[in-house]
Amino acid sequence: MSFHLHLSGHAQDVVEQTLPGLVSSLVASAITAGDDSLWGAAAQAEASRRLGWVQAVSVSRPLVPEILALREDLLARGTTRIVLAGMGGSSLAPEVIAQTAGVPLVILDSTAPGEVLAAIDGDTEAGGLAQTVLVVSSKSGTTLETDSAMRTFEAAFRDIGIDPAERIVVVTDPGSPLETAARDAGYRLFTADPTVGGRYSALTAFGLVPTGLAGVDIVELLDEAEATLLEVAIDDPGNPALVLAAAIAGGDPRRDKLGLVSDGTHIVGLPAWIEQLIAESTGKQGTGILPVPLLTVSPELEARPDDLQVVRLVDDAAAFHLFEHHHGEVLVSGSLGAQFVVWEYATAIAGRMLGIDPFDQPDVESAKTAARGLLDARPAPTEPAFSVGGVEVRSSESSLTEPGTLAGVLDRLWSRVPENGYVAIHAYVDRRGYAQLEGLRELAAADSGRPTTFGWGPRFLHSTGQYHKGGPAAGVFLQILEGGEVDLEIPGRPFTFGQLIRAQAAGDAAVLAEIHGRPVVTLTLTDPQADVMSLFEATQ
Repeated sequence: MSFHLHLSGHAQDVVEQTLPGLVSSLVASAITAGDDSLWGAAAQAEASRRLGWVQAVSVSRPLVPEILALREDLLARGTTRIVLAGMGGSSLAPEVIAQTAGVPLVILDSTAPGEVLAAIDGDTEAGGLAQTVLVVSSKSGTTLETDSAMRTFEAAFRDIGIDPAERIVVVTDPGSPLETAARDAGYRLFTADPTVGGRYSALTAFGLVPTGLAGVDIVELLDEAEATLLEVAIDDPGNPALVLAAAIAGGDPRRDKLGLVSDGTHIVGLPAWIEQLIAESTGKQGTGILPVPLLTVSPELEARPDDLQVVRLVDDAAAFHLFEHHHGEVLVSGSLGAQFVVWEYATAIAGRMLGIDPFDQPDVESAKTAARGLLDARPAPTEPAFSVGGVEVRSSESSLTEPGTLAGVLDRLWSRVPENGYVAIHAYVDRRGYAQLEGLRELAAADSGRPTTFGWGPRFLHSTGQYHKGGPAAGVFLQILEGGEVDLEIPGRPFTFGQLIRAQAAGDAAVLAEIHGRPVVTLTLTDPQADVMSLFEATQ
């Protein structure tokens, strides 16, 4: 087998109770056969056009020679640096694939001006713009972040005398506005299977084109996935997708927080991909499973809250449990291709168990609409409730800022977490200058005593953003913005990248607070070093 599971304690009990029903319902073979009725009448129309991922391996095979031929052509021209502009599933799967293979691939899934500039300029080791190819990936062909990046790269190429048609590769669905624009501009074009949703697209053109151009062995990846297809297709207690679905979505009461721990696995960054797949697929109609990526020393692993089920990603689940005792956890191992297949099946099965449509994302658009409205109106920034050092403090409710100190504000915010709730930290900043902010997750989890997630904005809006608005109304939200001087024009747009990322943060905060009644605190930092240290001290 190319995928292994080991269960114990509560997880094993839940699977023993849940698995027989899944086997007898023939759900695995029905998914493989493309049965769109599995998720109920209300979901059938969406499911009928979203099950292409089941056949992704065979559909994608013919793409491989074309991708590899293009890579050789690009290398012959001296273009060795690949930048991928994409959001959500268009960037998360390629990021995991490239990192696991140890192949350089620049991911641009941010609207922070500093990150966009860095993606354009490159560095001396990887090469600069003159050695760069841009892969533009968008299923809809209307993704604002991706379109903005493409416009900016087009202008940058022209500024140094390069025809963008020589350097831009487009991946999109057939019939999208981006397909039309790419054909008109003469860009190299790959159209993907339109019956595959973005978060299920790891093994389609969206996962394969950028990584194949970067130098990943995509044939091996498809072979790994293919070796697992028979295992997940059969209605048998040994089906790893059925077992995994039972473990993460079964039980009464169900543990609706899913702790994801990478512990010695050769696969790099898989929790971020799983996070999007599960959160966006299940977080709706007031229910869902909230993935919580953890370190091996995270506070949640010591506290073990009753609503947290831990899944530990290891290199050999069969051997790991003999040497490391992690009672009650789900130990998972397998090749990267196998992980993609099993988690996709398990998530679709979990959606059926929860009684929701795992293929739609009805609440994602709300934050986009709010951001567009703010970009059109461009209101003046609201005055902060107070400032301390270089940190400006704002909140959705005046009572949250009454203490007048950072530590007091955070204590007020944590006190609003319901018994079954969680903390979400969203950092709308340049990750290069604020990388240490990820450490805030650990401190907030310890200080609040509740599962805590961390997301880079606006990337998380295409991932856990659906869960925050469609799942249980149990989160409290800490936004972190930067107020630096760096900004960048977007060619052909009446707003800059700085205005765009601020509108995205404000739009999301407005939807969370005004529509969903959730508390939001927004901190704007001006000094990456001093202000982050102040924030860390306040959290402790």
